[in-house]
Amino acid sequence: MQETPVIIIRRRKNHAPHHGGAWKVAYADFVTAMMALFIVLWLLSASDQVQKAVGGYFSDPTGPGKDIGNGLRGVGGESLTVTKDDIPKLKQKLDQAITETASLKKIKEHVIMAITGEGLRIELSEGKQASFFFESGSPQPTGYGKEILSVLAAEIGKMPNKVIIEGHTDASSFGGRKDYSNWELSAERANSARRWMQEAGIRPDQIAQVRGYADQKLRNPADPTDPANRRITLIIQSVPVAETAKLTAAKTDSPEKVPESPKKR
Repeated sequence: MQETPVIIIRRRKNHAPHHGGAWKVAYADFVTAMMALFIVLWLLSASDQVQKAVGGYFSDPTGPGKDIGNGLRGVGGESLTVTKDDIPKLKQKLDQAITETASLKKIKEHVIMAITGEGLRIELSEGKQASFFFESGSPQPTGYGKEILSVLAAEIGKMPNKVIIEGHTDASSFGGRKDYSNWELSAERANSARRWMQEAGIRPDQIAQVRGYADQKLRNPADPTDPANRRITLIIQSVPVAETAKLTAAKTDSPEKVPESPKKR
């Protein structure tokens, strides 16, 4: 007996034509547009300092444009942490602030700034004909002394960098009191400068040390009695680049965050 063959009919399904990867390009454009929208919304609510910094970077990522907003390119504005690379700009800024104060032009030559391994050293050195910054034999600042300390404090107070204040005298013996010497005078002048600068803008947490050296670190060792040896020294300590972001964030009460890019779901 012959077997009946079994016939299986398979129907082909017509598939829609293949669309390729065009949808991926469209999706990428959508994600990019959303990211741009989020960044714009963030910038609108950001501080002026952040807006200037971001704008300066996109205007000139490798040139001076990247410094816009860091407070070191002009006298006004808020400053950020000063790293070792920023010290020359800080020197230029403070020098400009003094130059633009008309009453301080007379004593500008007695304000000596130098870049050192510690940071920026600023010396307020007395003159031969007059005591510019402190009353003779006294820790009381003069009118010039108060004004120059106020100008410096207003700028330094905008930064989180630490400051060291040193007092120095010449080798002339301090007369009039047996229980008072150049050691006490140098220390009290440094401390008086600290108090005045804190009233004018420097925060208490910025003061790292207050030192009195008497005549142990003469500016002119060849002439120990030279009035130039009588001076107040401010050292603005530079900060390693690696610590800049941490200190800047700590300075802001509510640090602003860059919005995250939208995630795929």
